[in-house]
Amino acid sequence: MGYKITAKENLSVIDFFMEVEAPHVARSWKPGQFIVLIVDEKGERVPMSVYYADKDTGRVGMFIRRHGVTTFKLWYEKQVGDELLSVAGPLGKPIEVKHYGNVVFAADAVCAQAECYATLKAMKEAGNYTIAIHSFETKDHVYPEKFLSKPVADEFYITTEDGSVGRKGHYLDVLKELIEQDKVDIVFAGGKLGSLKKLAELTRPYGIPTITTVRQIMVDGTGMCGSCRILYDGEIKFACRDGPMFYAHKVDWDDVIRRDSRFAEQQAFARERYLAKLREKGVI
Repeated sequence: MGYKITAKENLSVIDFFMEVEAPHVARSWKPGQFIVLIVDEKGERVPMSVYYADKDTGRVGMFIRRHGVTTFKLWYEKQVGDELLSVAGPLGKPIEVKHYGNVVFAADAVCAQAECYATLKAMKEAGNYTIAIHSFETKDHVYPEKFLSKPVADEFYITTEDGSVGRKGHYLDVLKELIEQDKVDIVFAGGKLGSLKKLAELTRPYGIPTITTVRQIMVDGTGMCGSCRILYDGEIKFACRDGPMFYAHKVDWDDVIRRDSRFAEQQAFARERYLAKLREKGVI
């Protein structure tokens, strides 16, 4: 059985949206969990954050960055109507959705941009006051507004590093102001690991619960390979099985960042080899 691609749309210079039919995921997925895609028989297992899971249609939406061979293959070789070999999930532990008060979600990379909408939608339905902060590099990286979390946010912010859209700066700048205004009861966040380390340093002195997605390299996504292990409160945990969302103040971020760069050279080599083949064929 294949999993049909039902929608696909460009989001920015580096990211795109894709929707697939995966009723088993749509029925049981909860915010905080992720899925794993396999494109074809020779494909790798790639974890993906979920933008939405529609129980009525059985469809799952996600945001994807054109970064590695698999994601470029999804963009250039797979079109609406085509099928993927596998969509596994939901995997990982869901977050606890309840009334917290003022809930912030901060995002500065593709996985978190998806999680922002999904998380705040659930939190708003639970009676929370929701605040979304989407950070991008420049206007060329900003998503169309219909894909952002404005419909489920009581307060909505966009920042860009150069100030070309929204406020100039980063979600850390906006969050610091909100904390000083005593408007933050809990923070959820995801995206760039360096930013998450700074986020933990920002909220720790205030004692604000801060729950972040720890996006480590995964192989199987079920806890068998050990690739996504992290040091958490002095113990070894696995992002796929025990997370992927963890209390940021307990994460050893230096170790996480170090481990994330293990295969950068191999990833770059594989990506360039694949893109070279596309250039030879005149695809790009």
